[in-house]
Amino acid sequence: MTSPNERTATLCGLGAILLWSSAAGLIRSVAEALGPVGGAATIYTIGTVLLLMMFGRPRLRALPRPYLIAGSALFVAYEICFSLSLGFAKDRAQAIEVGIVNYLWPCLTVVLAIAMNGQRATWAIVPGTLLALFGIFRVVSGEGFALDSTLDHLASNPVSYGLAATGALLWALYCNVTRRFADGKNAVTLFFALTALALWLKYAMSHEPVLALNSGNLLQAIATGSAMALGYGLWNVGILRGNMTLLATASYFTPALSSAFAAFWLGIHLTLPFWQGTLMVTGGSLLCWWATRQPRKGSAQSG
Repeated sequence: MTSPNERTATLCGLGAILLWSSAAGLIRSVAEALGPVGGAATIYTIGTVLLLMMFGRPRLRALPRPYLIAGSALFVAYEICFSLSLGFAKDRAQAIEVGIVNYLWPCLTVVLAIAMNGQRATWAIVPGTLLALFGIFRVVSGEGFALDSTLDHLASNPVSYGLAATGALLWALYCNVTRRFADGKNAVTLFFALTALALWLKYAMSHEPVLALNSGNLLQAIATGSAMALGYGLWNVGILRGNMTLLATASYFTPALSSAFAAFWLGIHLTLPFWQGTLMVTGGSLLCWWATRQPRKGSAQSG
């Protein structure tokens, strides 16, 4: 029977999934108000402050050096790619599409785990990966389904789509590096601070105008930074004490939840092909995850 502490921790993990699902729509909204780079820098600065309040200052000497070096580089690079891919999208509808491209990372994480960490997987990894890739193709194909129109659509903004795809690969690498070298340590506060610093440096070298901060813009930035920081905090509780099977399964529905929230928040009507592609990405990710599950002891002898 599930204990009250486990139920509470599981609810914390589910809360993290809901908070992360709001990130794409909120980041796009802040980018429109404060600029792609300045808005992202503001978000991660706020997130850093909140993480410091929750976890305190990270103890660098306690962190394994490979995790500190490789983890920080991959985390910072991913967060920059993710936030700027949304900010540089030409319109709100494209920002939601770009957000789905980013969700290739679950499948890529499993594929890289096989290569990097010796993860065992069944044959289902192949159709799972193909289904997710086909889902991305469906999302960006628009109303049609021709290769030429899809390539033209991607070529209309190669920066955003390229950043999103690169981010998916970077996060998959980060997940595997963390699993291999982190030794149970969590340096997300440090990584958030480094991301904010890198974005402020980029902002200083960019041609973006001075931040147009007002009460409305600031509240949006605080809400976005809070959702991301609190999401990491709650997820940490969930994975330490909650039902990981339930949380892992629920996390793969994030693309659909993220799209639904972004469509509501940004006032965008999403087409049937988009939702078809989103469900393919979700289904492909779940199939990849299922392909790596180890059978329970005794299951081989049952039946």
